[in-house]
Amino acid sequence: MTKKQKTMVVRLAVSAVFLIAGALMEGKTAYAWIPFMISYLSAGYDIPLKAVRNISHGQVFDENFLMTVATFGAIGCGALEEAVAVMLFYQVGELFSDYAVNKSRKSITELMDINPEYANLVRDGKEEKVDPYEVEVGDTIVVKPGEKVPLDGVIIKGSSSLDTKALTGESMPVEVKDHDPIISGSINLNGVLEVQVTKLFDDSTVAKILELVENASSRKAKAENFITKFARVYTPVVVCLALVLAIIPPLITGGNWGIWIYRACSFLVVSCPCALVISVPLSFFGGLGAASKQGILMKGSNYLEAVASLDTVVFDKTGTLTTGKFQVTRVKPVEGTKDELLELAAYGEFHSNHPIALSVKDAYGKSVEESRIVTAEEIAGHGIHAVLDLENGRKDLYIGNERLMKAQGITISDVPEIIGTSLYIAEGGVFLGSIIISDTVREDVPEALHGLRRAGVRRLIMLTGDKPEVGRAVADKLSLDEAYGGLLPGDKVGKVEELLTTKPEGSTLGFVGDGINDAPVLARADIGIAMGGIGSDAAVEAADVVIMTDEPSKLVDAIVIARKTMRIVKQNIIFAIGVKVLVLILTAFGFATMWAAVFADVGVSVLAILNAIRALNYKKAREKAFEGSAGTEV
Repeated sequence: MTKKQKTMVVRLAVSAVFLIAGALMEGKTAYAWIPFMISYLSAGYDIPLKAVRNISHGQVFDENFLMTVATFGAIGCGALEEAVAVMLFYQVGELFSDYAVNKSRKSITELMDINPEYANLVRDGKEEKVDPYEVEVGDTIVVKPGEKVPLDGVIIKGSSSLDTKALTGESMPVEVKDHDPIISGSINLNGVLEVQVTKLFDDSTVAKILELVENASSRKAKAENFITKFARVYTPVVVCLALVLAIIPPLITGGNWGIWIYRACSFLVVSCPCALVISVPLSFFGGLGAASKQGILMKGSNYLEAVASLDTVVFDKTGTLTTGKFQVTRVKPVEGTKDELLELAAYGEFHSNHPIALSVKDAYGKSVEESRIVTAEEIAGHGIHAVLDLENGRKDLYIGNERLMKAQGITISDVPEIIGTSLYIAEGGVFLGSIIISDTVREDVPEALHGLRRAGVRRLIMLTGDKPEVGRAVADKLSLDEAYGGLLPGDKVGKVEELLTTKPEGSTLGFVGDGINDAPVLARADIGIAMGGIGSDAAVEAADVVIMTDEPSKLVDAIVIARKTMRIVKQNIIFAIGVKVLVLILTAFGFATMWAAVFADVGVSVLAILNAIRALNYKKAREKAFEGSAGTEV
């Protein structure tokens, strides 16, 4: 609790004591008004002052004005006890709302704690604490145990565990060592690290995340905009109605001014739009906070609202549904054994840094005696021609694609029927066999797709620049509705525009990509969702939602949080307006007193705020589907 809140608690306690004292003295002495006035001033002396100040700035019809007019009117009518109670309970409601806002803000401020205060810069062999803004690309910094990593870079010395919870929402530490990239905003848990800086602070991950969070509140959802506009029109209207209620009936009936002024004051108390003005933005703020705790950053409540109505989700393939890391998934020899075929391929591809060559060497897993490689010539667009001097004799090998085999007049036989990149091996004119290199599905993709189906997402579609048959194979394996292959970035934009015309009215289409090559599509979709945002500047810039881990299943969390938030918003709007309209009517006809007005104002506000706080609480209750699905071949 803040110092300001503690002071208000003391003021309200004093007010409550004097209110009780006044109630006990009422009817017994003519001085009962003294404790009532002390109670009123203790609780709300600042409310009339705020009303006067706001009027001087052109802001007339706010809650301070309404409370001032209503309570002054009640005092003038002799309803001193009720006037004091209105002010006391109004301030209780305001205190409660302040506490609720601070609570909902806590998850965001925890994220803001990732902002580093300094960097240990190495200059002339000595460490010097400097502002992170002073560090240049290429400089060396030292990160000690317990310190925040101030800038993005690459580890040049040391190993450690990093706490990335504030960035990713994951509690498990990440192990890092020499040559590993390191992200600003994480916390070094043990070893000392020397890091070569790769980005200026303004371009670092932590700076971009902080900018994203700070700007999120400026992007309001439709419901928030509606409440803002509603309050601007609603408040002046009810003030005019209260004025009419205080003047017209007594003029017509010829008396009873006190009764009608009392009803008008009650009318003003009821009309205060606090429940709506506070609880609706608080609900969205709570939703954004709950999402950030899960490592999901949304650039505004309007995007949270859009996620809630997702009907179609379009995925990029490589780097989103699949890992983008190739591995050998099949070795099919026609002559010899699997080990012999893999050894020939590893020796032949030894000098190549192509991803396919690297996957073959990783699968071989043994050291290659470079002296046994007599010659190795790369044939552009085809493969490798290598001569090897092995223990079982000299080998004249051709290793490559189908075009290489045809060019050498070699007939391919007994090729496995599996989608992937095929590497064919032949000695002289004899076909020896094939090796299949495939991408793999991300570990939690099946769970994510299952969760999206259960969440009511109607269409799951994949776009890829890979061959159409590869895309179709992945789509079939994952039970996607549609897949389109052989697409350039511009083609993907065109396909998304086509899909946008077919989605149901009032629903949204989301595109999920890695945020680097897919920036144009992320920007064109109703809602752009970037995966793996901690390593991609383009993700933060182009996407509307950034999932800070490489887990597609977090999209299900985002939908659940967004829909829960929207339900809470709608509940608060219907409840607040419904109760207020009912009590306004009852008050106008004399069936409700100022005590009912207090409930319609403060009571409804408190209940709506309590409901709004629920948006902060999100427990992961999704079913863990398709256990053991990691490494599925595609």
